[in-house]
Amino acid sequence: MLHRRSLLVTGAAAALSAMLSPVRAAQHQSLQPLRRGSRLRAVNPGTWLDPDSDLSPLVRSCAAEGWTLEIPPSVKRQWRYFSGTDADRFADLEAAWMDPDLDGLVYVGAGWGGARVLERGWRFPRRPLWTLGFSDTSSLLLAQWAAGLTGALHGSTVPSDDQQWARTVDLLSGRPVAPLQGQGQRWGAGVGPLVVTNLTVATHLIGTSYLPDLRGCILVLEDVGEAPYRVDRMLTQWRSAGLLRDLAGVACGRFSWRGDVEPGDFAMEEVLVNRLGDLGCPLVLDLPLGHGRPNMALPLGRRARLDGRFGVLTLLD
Repeated sequence: MLHRRSLLVTGAAAALSAMLSPVRAAQHQSLQPLRRGSRLRAVNPGTWLDPDSDLSPLVRSCAAEGWTLEIPPSVKRQWRYFSGTDADRFADLEAAWMDPDLDGLVYVGAGWGGARVLERGWRFPRRPLWTLGFSDTSSLLLAQWAAGLTGALHGSTVPSDDQQWARTVDLLSGRPVAPLQGQGQRWGAGVGPLVVTNLTVATHLIGTSYLPDLRGCILVLEDVGEAPYRVDRMLTQWRSAGLLRDLAGVACGRFSWRGDVEPGDFAMEEVLVNRLGDLGCPLVLDLPLGHGRPNMALPLGRRARLDGRFGVLTLLD
């Protein structure tokens, strides 16, 4: 009876959320899959790359699919700990988005910097475009979806894992992909568009127009290097801001942290269950995504179904 009630509550919340929020179906333009001859460009909106870093494996992996990946010299530019000044990085992003012959962007580098480009007044051109990245560039992926544009793909740009790269290629090519298996924590099932992000990055977008409306969505979170108490603090802020109400579901990928848990402290899983397990929607942990391998790609805005009993996330469209 409890499990059936959970399903009913989850379904009602999702239905209410769909009415409250004009969930984007009419706003978002369709995007064509990549094909042989598609043209991509690397952009580094964040921390500088080592001048000796080798991007040729990524170029070759794209070429194997018939895609041309341009690597402009600006991706290895350096200004302090950024890959150029805010104005430089803004201009790089603008030039790429305004190029009518580009089919997609690959965000290389990470660290910190994407939100500073947004803060400078970035506005997306009104056209859909594939973008691939994660970690710090979660800020740009979230802002793209919040602006009503499809094509933001949360995933690794390092093709060192055959399974994860194959999934990325399939998603960019419009082919179906397998469900992701995690650990079910709270029974019930929810359906809604995916919002996938690094927790720390998204937390620092709270109060801005770059964080999407989460009502009716399946929220997928990951992070790295944050102690359990820090994750607790961030999730408490989300709760206090009302951002975790009316979700269709919550899933967590990898929360990579190697510190010691002192006697009496919460373990990471305990924090996640404590802060996310009472929201009235399904909860799944340990999805194979985030910092580390595999980092399985997920598209922002795609409708998905989250099964809290069996721990499965399935793309529907």
